[in-house]
Amino acid sequence: MAQMLYFVAGEHSGDIRAAELIKALQKKRPDWRFSGLGGPRMQGLAGSGLTDWVEDAAVLGLWEVLKRYRWFKQRFEETRREIEELKPDAVVFVDYPGFNLRLAKALSEKVPFVRRVYYISPQVWAWNKGRIRGMATCLDLMLCLFPFEAELFQRAGLPAVCMGHPMVEQLETHRINQSREENLIALFPGSRANEISRIFPLMVKVVADLHERFPDWKFEAAAASLSLESQMREIANTHAKKSLPLVIKQGGSHELMQRAWCGVVTSGTATLEASYYGLPYCLVYKVAWPTYLLGRSLIDIEFLGLANILAGREIVHEFIQHEANVGNVSSFLEAAMTDASLRREIEGDLQEVSARLGSGGAAEIAAGAVVDLLDKRNNED
Repeated sequence: MAQMLYFVAGEHSGDIRAAELIKALQKKRPDWRFSGLGGPRMQGLAGSGLTDWVEDAAVLGLWEVLKRYRWFKQRFEETRREIEELKPDAVVFVDYPGFNLRLAKALSEKVPFVRRVYYISPQVWAWNKGRIRGMATCLDLMLCLFPFEAELFQRAGLPAVCMGHPMVEQLETHRINQSREENLIALFPGSRANEISRIFPLMVKVVADLHERFPDWKFEAAAASLSLESQMREIANTHAKKSLPLVIKQGGSHELMQRAWCGVVTSGTATLEASYYGLPYCLVYKVAWPTYLLGRSLIDIEFLGLANILAGREIVHEFIQHEANVGNVSSFLEAAMTDASLRREIEGDLQEVSARLGSGGAAEIAAGAVVDLLDKRNNED
């Protein structure tokens, strides 16, 4: 029997992941229909029944949300009413927890017969583990990136499936057959202008420090866009007292992670990418002190980097706030460049973490779980 699924994705990343899931579902069930809220990729697959709203919905930070509180409240009520009227067979919530977890709770009370699936579990294990039990009461299925997430939700009574990380397939397509360059250090200062303004000056100073002692070493920094490349060049010109063997260029970050001997990576998705490619690296993270102190009071995890979280111990050195200084970062890089036993240890640990990301096919695994959920319901009916 043809099913109708309603998707809710509120960010560009969610649009990408949801489109992958819709495509996988269409292969398994060509007669299924899709509607909801998302982005251009989802709309291209689902048609006019799906509204492209991500440009308006994707906001970053508490202050931005508060400034648009009335708009979000109106969208929330409109979405809830539309789902109640459409009565889809299932609603698929794609990340976006601030909006989607509230919507899931409201729908569980208003239309309890509609199946509720959360695709890409929110990281409540980091900022509010107490919410897991509440999520178990308003969701029917949780689709997780990591094995430990699925275990957490299952213990709370919420059926959960670990599909692996969707990023694996993309990273594999960028795999190169090239040995590492023994005198090359890679720098990944982040993908946002404010990250680069805080962290790239430190990286430039590290380059200057190491160049004094190891003049044969080379350094390459990856920029996520042309504008960020320009910003990085300006910072390098400002903070470097003399010419340095530092190449700054846009793109090619995945290739650089496989060519370099070791590196420095700003906290974020790049740390997972570097881990997957087995690049020995240290993690650096610096924000405004009020932001850092607020985050420390809210986040209940021992480590910041996903590689360390997945390993359950520090396999990647984390230099955060005042510890992100020239002395600490230079010392790590010197050791990683010259100590063969340390390199082997880090590479082995990263290989174990990489295996926990799955072997690909995340969207297909997720689609299979959704189909099973709805087929089971049909059989029960």
